[in-house]
Amino acid sequence: MTASLDLTSDPVELTAALVDIPSVSGSEKTIADAVEQALRAQAPHLEVVRNGEAVLARTNLGRDARVVLAGHLDTVPVNDNLPSHRTGSGDDELLHGCGTTDMKSGDAVMLNLAATLTEPRHDLTFVFYDCEEIEAERNGLGRIERELPEWLDGDLAVVCEPSNASIEAGCQGTIRVEVRTTGTRAHTARAWMGENAIHAAQSILRRLAEYEPRNPVIDGLQYREGLQAVKITGGVAGNVVPDECVVTINHRFAPDKSAERAEAELRELFSGYEVVVTDLSAGALPGLTSPAAAELVEASGAEPVAKLGWTDVARFAARGLPAVNFGPGNPTLAHTQQEHVRTAEIRHCATTLHRFLT
Repeated sequence: MTASLDLTSDPVELTAALVDIPSVSGSEKTIADAVEQALRAQAPHLEVVRNGEAVLARTNLGRDARVVLAGHLDTVPVNDNLPSHRTGSGDDELLHGCGTTDMKSGDAVMLNLAATLTEPRHDLTFVFYDCEEIEAERNGLGRIERELPEWLDGDLAVVCEPSNASIEAGCQGTIRVEVRTTGTRAHTARAWMGENAIHAAQSILRRLAEYEPRNPVIDGLQYREGLQAVKITGGVAGNVVPDECVVTINHRFAPDKSAERAEAELRELFSGYEVVVTDLSAGALPGLTSPAAAELVEASGAEPVAKLGWTDVARFAARGLPAVNFGPGNPTLAHTQQEHVRTAEIRHCATTLHRFLT
């Protein structure tokens, strides 16, 4: 039986209803069915399509600009944090539960706007997608881009990921590499007959320790790069000189640096070693100078900040759309058993986006 959602209700109540529909990555059918059914029944002014376990809806009013609002329906695995419940009251009221912050409160804001904004001043596209919390090749946005690319076109993308109810513009890129050393195995009783690959990694670690990060200011926003060893593997047995060591390194780079440049810089930094790229995603420039983005900043009434992590705004930026993150919830609470969201932030985001779009 499909769960029933009232899209015109208080976005806080709608958040609780969404949270109480478990939707761990790969198991989004129930929530996607509920979202699709509600949009078709309660938002007849929208064109609605289903793509796998993603639901897309849009206006076709012939406006001069189009805003794309996107949010993922999946969550990380439940950790004894369902069903939802509340604590506190007034401005201090909290809604607890898996997905409250990441990101069913953002989805609720989008669904409420989808049902209640019948005459927005910009055409709107709403994208509720699947499998964001797992490997990138399963991300629903990638599938939509391959199968229904025109649904991701527009003049501004707003990804309603948690951002403390403030505008986080653009995002940083990320690259992960494995830097490998090799040696020669030998018995540790005759260590001089071998060459220790773990010892050889000291130069890699020294280069990391001496690295000085860039902290560029882009469109008035401060970005902070980083380069960190995140894993070291090596060793054969307790009495064997190891013949291989692998240092895994993650570089977070500002969006004024291309993915190609980030890779080239790491290869130069670790010249003399084998460098294998295992993950690479470009960042997204803030794009705050675009008219639609400037209007959203004005509607928010607050100064935007730089997004220091990577989010799906990068997928939209790669398509030529300025993109920002704007949603309720503290991102540091995402994926934790204590996940919760301030209900005042949900209402604030709903009010801000309604003001911007009308």
